[in-house]
Parts: sequence; structure tokens; C-alpha cells
Amino acid sequence: MKVFFKKLFSSRNQLKPKNQGLIPETREKMSTEFKQRLQNSADILENEIGISGITIFSIGTLIDKTMLHRDIIYPLKDLSFDSIQNIMEHLSIGEIEKVNQMEKAVQAALDGNVIIFLEGYSSVLLAKIPSRVGRSISFAQNESQVIGPQMAFTESLMTNITLVRNYIKDSSLCIENLQVGARTNKLVSIVYINGIASEQMVNSLRKRIQNLKIDGILDSSMLEQLLAENSLTIFPQMALTERPDRVSDWLLKGKLAVFVDGSSLTIVCPQSFLEFFQSMEDSNVNWQIATFWRLLRFIALFLSVFFTALYVASLTYHYEVIPQTLLFTLSESRAKVPFPPIVEALLLEFIMELLREAGARLPTKVGQTMGIVGGIVIGTAAVDAGFTSNILIIIISLGALGSFVTPSYTMGNVIRIVRFPLIVLAGCWGFYGMMYGFCFLLLHLLRQSSLGTPYLAPFYPPRFADWKDSIIRLPLSFTNKRPDLTMAEDEYKYDPIKAKKHT
Repeated sequence: MKVFFKKLFSSRNQLKPKNQGLIPETREKMSTEFKQRLQNSADILENEIGISGITIFSIGTLIDKTMLHRDIIYPLKDLSFDSIQNIMEHLSIGEIEKVNQMEKAVQAALDGNVIIFLEGYSSVLLAKIPSRVGRSISFAQNESQVIGPQMAFTESLMTNITLVRNYIKDSSLCIENLQVGARTNKLVSIVYINGIASEQMVNSLRKRIQNLKIDGILDSSMLEQLLAENSLTIFPQMALTERPDRVSDWLLKGKLAVFVDGSSLTIVCPQSFLEFFQSMEDSNVNWQIATFWRLLRFIALFLSVFFTALYVASLTYHYEVIPQTLLFTLSESRAKVPFPPIVEALLLEFIMELLREAGARLPTKVGQTMGIVGGIVIGTAAVDAGFTSNILIIIISLGALGSFVTPSYTMGNVIRIVRFPLIVLAGCWGFYGMMYGFCFLLLHLLRQSSLGTPYLAPFYPPRFADWKDSIIRLPLSFTNKRPDLTMAEDEYKYDPIKAKKHT
């Protein structure tokens, strides 16, 4: 039996080529193997040039054909070469690499490289000339602001990093590139400022990305879900932004940014719950105005989440809390409504969500018109038909406006959904149900974390120094320290003593 297995393994070893994985030395073998590895795809290009047996292999849909003819084929077509090194000396392309493994050559072709092959040599040159597919820099669509820069990220990773470097012209700005996805091989960049960002956080984020086992990711929002510490919570644990000025501001505070090639959104972490209600425009106006805006957003948050539930609980169980003059108005308004308050509220909330979703999915001009006209027509018809009361329409509208005030789109979606279970609890148990729901949300938020940091910072655990830039925003001269949330190695933005002497 031992002799049998020994002969079997020896025969397999004899059948296995000695140079498996290396670049073939003949053009025919190179062409055959290259096409086989790419499943004989129709967009494979094979250009034979020169008089010394140079062949260029590439994937036509991934390269810039103008650069191919101008910078590679034209300089080499009438020359003779006796080594790979001589070819490199005649090319003016910046990114050129020499490899001798077929796997690396094929992967490089998928990244927008051309393979320059010379007959008789077991190594090739890789010249990077990717096609530039994408849009130009435009205005921010989802995070608009009146005062401050208006540029937004694009789907080009290099363009996005360039935008950040234009804000932070510091040699300490670090960029680490990683590959994510067994099939997509997406280029992911971790960006942070060395000397400010916590080394522990950088190592933790790097390890999370490296440990991902997945076929591929297509957008930053998918990667954000994979990196989250609690995938079961509805609350976002990392921020998604399209603004380079906002990313730069967070990097200066000691946070980390994650860019994904092909995505216009950037992941920033760690993130606290309060920061989802802060806008970059808050730093561009006087502290009194910024404080008023932030207080307005938090008031809108509570109106959006609890106002409809308060209406349902009051009319179902707690008439005594309603002023007498308002109670008469409510009674007249609901005289024709055949449904209990909980059904009435859920029905109108559902209609509001239908209008909002339809307006978001339709083309811009049609969506705006449909949202306005549809809301007016359906609201008026619902009151006339006796399906709902006038007062509830006002309450639902205020709740919808409150969710729109939130600067973060992902947090705005959370507020929209959280309302529904609170309305059900209010309809079943009144104010007691609302209190149960509030306590559950509070306990749930207390248990969350973002990259190992508390989600409700700076209030839990209490960090009084960070209260200067939380719900309120004091003058910039009072916020000389970076937030404790980021555990920054350099905790001061500037020395307050030297700044005071200078003034």
C-alpha cells in the first residue's frame, strides 16, 4: 500500500510543471495562459510591436487606449531590445513594475495595467494606464450648507484623497492601502494623522478590515455595516459623509477615515450619537447661532420621535392632560373619524412614508411635484373623508420636518423608523408604554460603542471638558482640546497659554 501511494504522488509531481506560476518565455504560451486565466474574455487585447518580439497584453475596457498608443506602442514600435531593462528606459510612464509571477501579472491587468512581454524572458513589465471613468467634482447633494466649501467627493479614490490633502498639507497625513474582497479586490484606504490619531484605534480598524472574509464590497455603506461592532442595532455607529471639509475637520480631531475606491461616501470613526446632529456649518458661524441650531435639531428630534406617540397616548388613556379648550377642538376634529387614535396615527404615518419614498425614487423634478401635490391632495381628501383629523396632520407634518432637520441621512432614517414602535406602545399602554420605549432606547444606546469608544459620550461616561462642543457650542477659543472620544495622542489643538500671550 505504501508503495502504491508513493508511486501515485510521484506521478502527480511529474505531471506538475516545474515553473508553475511563473511567466512563460514564449509568446504563444503567454497568450494562451493569459487568456485562459481571464476565461477568454472578449475585451482582451494582444498587440505585437517592434522587431524584437515585444507583445502587449491588456484588458481593453480597463486601460486608457490613448496612453497605450501614445506612451507605449509609439515609443517602442521601431526599436529592438535585448532585455527588459532596456524597455523600461524608453518608457516615460510613472508607474512601472517588473514581475515574474503570472498571478501578479493577471491581477495587475485587472487593476488597469498593461503587460509588456519580451520573447525569451520569464519576467514582464507592468505599466499602469487605467481608464479614467468617473464624474467631475460637484456640489454636495445630501449634506448641503450655505456657509463654507461646497465641494463633494467623487467615485475616484485618488481624487478624494487629493481633496483631503488640499485641506491638510501635513507630512504626518498617513494613507494605508488595503485590498478587500476575494473577487472585487476593492482598494480601501485608511487615512489618519500620525501623532494625533490613537495608534490603538488605527491597529483595531486595520485588523477589522484585514479580517473581512467576503467576495466583495461595492460601496462604503456596505463596508461600514461590516465594520460595525453591533450589526443588530438600527443606529449607525460610524459616520458616512460626502464632504472633504468635514472629513478633514474630523481627522484634525484625531478620528480615522476609510475611503473605498468607487464610492463617493467616506467612513469616519469613532462616532458618538450627538455628532450625528452636528453640521460642519456649525463651525463656520458664531457660537450663538451654532448653539441655537443644535438646540433646534435636538428639539426636532424629540418632536419627531415622541409627538405622534404623545397624541395617541393622550387621546387613548390620558384626556386629563389635554387643556379643556383644546379638548373641544380635538373632539370636533375627530367626530367623523371611525378609527381609534393608534390606527389613525399609523395610517397617516404610513401614507407619509409612502409619499417620501416615492418622491425620493422618482426623477428630481417629478418627485418634488409629486411630494408637494400628493401631500396636499391626500391630506385634504383624508380629512374630508373622515379618515383622520386636522390636528393629527399637523402633528405628522411636524414629525416629518423634525426628521429632515437631522444633518445625517442615516440617522434621519433611524428617526423615521423608531416612531412606529413608540406609537404602538403609546396606543397599548399610554404614557407608561412611551416611558418603557424611551428607557429601552436609552439602555440600548448606553450599550453601544464605536470603535471601542462609548456611543453616548461625552455624557456617558461624563467628560465635562467635551461638553463645550456637544449640544451647545462655545466659542472656538474655549475648544482648544481634542475630544476625549478619539483618545488623541496630541490632545491639544493649540496651546491656550501661548495663544493668550499672543493676543
